[in-house]
Amino acid sequence: MILVTGATGYVGSHIVKRLAETGRPVRGMVRNRSWAEAEGRLTGLKVEWVEGDVTRPETLAAAMQGVDTVIHTVAIAIEKGGRTYEGINVSGTVNVVDAAKAAGVKRFINICQLGADSRLPYRFLASKGKAQEYVSASGLAWTAFRPSVIFGPEDEFANTFAKLAPISPLIYPIIGDGQAAFQPVWVEDVATAVVKAVDDDTTLRQELELGGPEVVTIEEIERRTLKAIGARRKLVQFPLPLLRVIVKAMEALLPAPPVTTSLLDLLAVDNTTHHNSLERFVAQPRPFTAEYAAQYMRHFKLGNTLKQFFGKAVAVQGVER
Repeated sequence: MILVTGATGYVGSHIVKRLAETGRPVRGMVRNRSWAEAEGRLTGLKVEWVEGDVTRPETLAAAMQGVDTVIHTVAIAIEKGGRTYEGINVSGTVNVVDAAKAAGVKRFINICQLGADSRLPYRFLASKGKAQEYVSASGLAWTAFRPSVIFGPEDEFANTFAKLAPISPLIYPIIGDGQAAFQPVWVEDVATAVVKAVDDDTTLRQELELGGPEVVTIEEIERRTLKAIGARRKLVQFPLPLLRVIVKAMEALLPAPPVTTSLLDLLAVDNTTHHNSLERFVAQPRPFTAEYAAQYMRHFKLGNTLKQFFGKAVAVQGVER
């Protein structure tokens, strides 16, 4: 039995689908089963549901019963509702690892983050680095994946830029000098790598970086996103110090801001890989293009966008349910 934590989150749901489609016995761990089923991401798939909360260790033992492999995807990129990087990304991972060890789980796969390092002054990246350090010291037969920014339907990457378009009708901000480099990787390619690693002993005790086939600047990502949704804007560079002031104001005023200062920190760290393992698992990785993004990217309207920012949306994409 394979347990996937955060089974209806963005990355977790794609991994669960791939496992179920290949006939593997899969158990999806979610915080609230009724919410998860209502979202409908895994409707029709043969998945065993179990409720468990990574912040409550007493809920994890039942989820681990009969499990030989754990794929841990739960993490947050934006803090809200009392959910913190330390509480979810660090302590949550510690709790899952400890529960897996207590249950005699043989295999553990952790979804980390490219650039994550416990020594960094940036809390999100530091939290992911601390979590991975605990995994690597656990004694489990572990593998860690460190993807660059992940794109695909319902992503919290390019769709964030698309959300900003309705509230920037004339000019659109280029973040900093626009030269921060990323290597966007398709969510299905990430899922392929994770599923193949389950039975691949050559990946044991390795931290495998995953990047797409193209290095793209943040300015080019913004341009491709606007092209995908058919939005014409004059792009203007906004210096990072000014953006930090604006973002801090949004964090103070909005219950669900589209961007946080922690996410701006990603621009300070290299988000490209010099040791890309993706082609080890995927023969033809998919690049982030405007043409592909146009097939899945949502066209956000001003009213719905503002409701989401003020925390009034009916459903907000998250990492776990």
